[in-house]
Amino acid sequence: MMRKSYYRKLAFMVLLLTILFAYQKYTSREKKSFPEVKFMMESSAPVSLSDFDPNTLSKEQWQQLGFTEKQVSTILKYKDIVGGQFVSKDQLEKCYAISEEKFSELKSFILLPETNEKSNPQNSNRFGKKAMVISGKLNPDKLSANDWVQIGFSEKQAEAILKYKNYLGGSFISKEKFKECFIISTENYTQLDPYLLLPAKTPENLKNLHRNTVLKSKISYHPFDPNTLDTEGWMAMGFSEKQANVIVNYRKRNLEEGFKTAEDLQKCFVISAEKFQELKPYIQIKERIKQQEQTDFTKTNLNAITFKQLLEFGLDERSAGSIIGFRKKLGGFMNKQQILDTYNIDKELVQKLVSLCPLDVSAVPKYSLAEAPEDWLKNHPYFKYSADKIIFYRITYPDDKKLWKFLKLKPEYEERMKLYVK
Repeated sequence: MMRKSYYRKLAFMVLLLTILFAYQKYTSREKKSFPEVKFMMESSAPVSLSDFDPNTLSKEQWQQLGFTEKQVSTILKYKDIVGGQFVSKDQLEKCYAISEEKFSELKSFILLPETNEKSNPQNSNRFGKKAMVISGKLNPDKLSANDWVQIGFSEKQAEAILKYKNYLGGSFISKEKFKECFIISTENYTQLDPYLLLPAKTPENLKNLHRNTVLKSKISYHPFDPNTLDTEGWMAMGFSEKQANVIVNYRKRNLEEGFKTAEDLQKCFVISAEKFQELKPYIQIKERIKQQEQTDFTKTNLNAITFKQLLEFGLDERSAGSIIGFRKKLGGFMNKQQILDTYNIDKELVQKLVSLCPLDVSAVPKYSLAEAPEDWLKNHPYFKYSADKIIFYRITYPDDKKLWKFLKLKPEYEERMKLYVK
């Protein structure tokens, strides 16, 4: 009988140890936590768009497209990761800082091929599958969209070729530059090369300045005020119609008073640094003289009256500064007598002011003693000397009636404090 009892106890202990071991093993299992995924949302501010190369945009220009500073930082880091150059729209779309909606908005303005032909050999002839028809020697600078279609390109491809030509400044300059057009595949170029009326290489003096040289030959600059220039006026300065519209819309939507200085033009992302330097000597912004409207003091709230308006009424700077400063400390005046009690003022003139102006107290903050913020109590002129007592007593007695009894204030002090108590 004793043996049977012994074996039962032994079996029970083994079972208990097995359960404890299994429980320990289960609870000590390493739990892998998934990284928190944060989605970055773009700014909802309306943006005026025109064709752009994402490889040439600065931080400021990305922000002008509607991205936040943090998103721009992410985009530029992504650009470094992919080799310092975006090679296609597909590649740019993979940047997680650019949402699907934002990419759809920008896509038609991005001067990049849809995909990277080098990384997708099977698509390398995507632009050249249609047989090309070349009747003889041709100058690509003089071909229209219809001419490119007749050669064998689609209408969209023809438009893209013309956009690229305009991006270069209105001329392909050389075969070398023509070959760089992303619409022209290697196969296309091989077929076109013998017929192109262009020099083989880009002249050294035009490699970096060809765009500006072509444009300068067509533009006659003259002094102008950017606040009065319309779309046609900006086009005469060498901008495309889209760019000109962007500048006009930028001025109307973002600048209530127009461009104040020549440097303000640089903030519009369609005006490059080089273009700005060309325009700068001719910019003449006329100063706009504003007629100062006289204040109607019978409708001016004493809790909102400004320093300038007090000066306009006739107060000197010391009196005006004292009133504004005291009002700020109080959080607003609750009665007109407080204004008259302000130090360092011209009381006679201030008496005229308070008798003329209304006082709106609806926006002045009020608290109960039990709930008033500590900072507010310690900084308010009427409460700061009793702040420590209020904070101490309300821990035990969070009731205003009891707190007033504990404070034991002079009636006049209690009366002015109650102006700011609920």
